[in-house]
Amino acid sequence: MNYKMISFVLMRVLALLGVLFVFPFVTALLYHEENCARIFLVFALLCGLTGALHSRQRPENPVFYAREGFVMTVLSWIMISMIGALPFVLAGTIPSYVDAVFETVSGFTTTGASILSGDAIDRMYKSVEFWRCFTHWGGGMGILVFMIAILPRTDGYSMYLMKAESPGPTVGKFVPKVQDTAKILYLIYMGFTLTEIVLLKICGLPLFDAMTLTFSSVGTGGFSISSAGIMSYSIPAQMVIIVFMTICGTNFAVYYALTRRRFKEAIRCEEAKWYLIAMFGSAALIAWNVHGAGLVKSPFLAFHHALFTVSSIMTTTGFATLDFNTWPAFSKALLFVLTLIGACAGSTGGGFKYSRLIILLRRVRNELDFSIHPKCIKQVYMDGRRVESTTVKGVLTYLVIYTAIFLLSFLLISLDGKDFETNMSAIAATINNVGPGLGTGRTCWKFRLLLGFLQAGDDLLTCWRGGWNSFRCWCCFADRPGGPETPPDRRCYRQKS
Repeated sequence: MNYKMISFVLMRVLALLGVLFVFPFVTALLYHEENCARIFLVFALLCGLTGALHSRQRPENPVFYAREGFVMTVLSWIMISMIGALPFVLAGTIPSYVDAVFETVSGFTTTGASILSGDAIDRMYKSVEFWRCFTHWGGGMGILVFMIAILPRTDGYSMYLMKAESPGPTVGKFVPKVQDTAKILYLIYMGFTLTEIVLLKICGLPLFDAMTLTFSSVGTGGFSISSAGIMSYSIPAQMVIIVFMTICGTNFAVYYALTRRRFKEAIRCEEAKWYLIAMFGSAALIAWNVHGAGLVKSPFLAFHHALFTVSSIMTTTGFATLDFNTWPAFSKALLFVLTLIGACAGSTGGGFKYSRLIILLRRVRNELDFSIHPKCIKQVYMDGRRVESTTVKGVLTYLVIYTAIFLLSFLLISLDGKDFETNMSAIAATINNVGPGLGTGRTCWKFRLLLGFLQAGDDLLTCWRGGWNSFRCWCCFADRPGGPETPPDRRCYRQKS
């Protein structure tokens, strides 16, 4: 374990957190919030200078592998959550530090669950509101991915950070260098951010509202700056938010292919196809159900509110234009299923991911064919390419761990005394980073929010000694000239000599 490299990366993340504190500091100056300005300035200086001073010199041994990458990722998210909660307490917005940590973890993990009431949100300082929504934007693409993009790195070990940070069953590179891949991701991300701000401004929103709503929708988080939420904004503004929630819930590899004029590759993405089919199909069914129940008189408005809710739930944003707790049972059941699946891999959304679902269903189909024709040999294909057996096994492992955490959390949270619907939807909403659930009641589950974002299967590997040792031998192949992607076999070559 390269502890010096872990410390080096954590200090760089701390310095980056200091840079992020500059933005709410500027907001406090613009709105003449002197107390908040002092708070954010102190944190910007403390975090920035401490991180910069302790990461001036790079360790002599910069080599790290997957296990260090997982540890760096977990500790980085815990650190920024613990520090990022302090401005809420010092500004008096959230007196309890425990509640402030919940709010911050919910922000950085883009879950969107909140402990604040409507009155507390309306009374909040503008700079604190900005910081609260800005945590969504920072956590949407990932703090460590941003760090990879801006830090001058020349080695190939950053891929392990990218794998630990990124959602989905596999992580690929658009270009040979991981740093260039991270830059491309953030350029696309920033392009979407600026575009939505401009469009919301055209729809008549104040600049502050346009920016904070963009941070929440592009980051697929769900924090709002008003007790009325999205209901207080116009239909055109809500349509803009629908478009960008949907865009940011799609695999960003599709947009990279489009920018490179590789249209066939973009169209061939099966995950994006099924994601859009599920979204519009579910919206049509819910609109039919809600309109038939007489809850929304206009068919157009029924489809609009249904599409907004479906896109918000599927992308794990958590915005709402209507109270879907009042909808018929079929609509609520369908929303619960969509909560579990989530968005696409390689997006800012959470959930189980459509790529995993496609791989899983095709593996099940192959097993059924094998039971009928025992001699047949079939592979799992996606996007016209064969899926590696290690990826398929990883999906199955993730499903088992995901189900175990879900069931255990459900049993524990049932001790809180809430009804079955509330407990089940609350677990689904938090572990998939959605935020709002069905029923009533809330409970603080900070560590499960982190598990939901950091991909439970990967991070539990760092705590499991058997997986630790087997993975250590697998990573030894990174020392070979061919790199970690083309090992000759699975036995550690150091044991051969």
